[in-house]
Amino acid sequence: MFMFKVKKVLFVCQGNICQSPIAEVVFKDIVSKRGFSEEFEIDSAAIGSYHVGSEIDSRAQNTLKKHNLYAKKSKKAKQIKDEDFNHYDYIFGMDDENVKALKLKAPKGSSAKIIALGAFHPEHDRIIRDPYYEDDDLFEKCYDQCVKCCSEFLSALKDKDD
Repeated sequence: MFMFKVKKVLFVCQGNICQSPIAEVVFKDIVSKRGFSEEFEIDSAAIGSYHVGSEIDSRAQNTLKKHNLYAKKSKKAKQIKDEDFNHYDYIFGMDDENVKALKLKAPKGSSAKIIALGAFHPEHDRIIRDPYYEDDDLFEKCYDQCVKCCSEFLSALKDKDD
């Protein structure tokens, strides 16, 4: 029987109620549509603790619904833990500040690759801005960036595995 190593991916933003849950749901959808669901463990978390236990922002939920995607009702914001830096293969920050904070927070010698999700954007739209204090249009842009970046990341990963 062929055995493969499940790839573990964590998306992280400041509060885990806007960008990172959108990225999580988008990536789960892309992975599922390409037939790779069993090859991935996918989750999201926050750098800060101030939204821990909160539901995904309603504007993020509405953006996902507009594209026929849904976050689990049980999904609540959680903060990244030290053990996540060794559990996950890839930890994606949504912007450069998130990446910087993650690298500072990572325990010495941890194994996860910490990367800006925007590094995979095909048009180099690198920063996935936090839409929390912005208008609804930025939620749609966040969704669009996540679709493009997650698709490119999966393609790059699958090309590397082939």
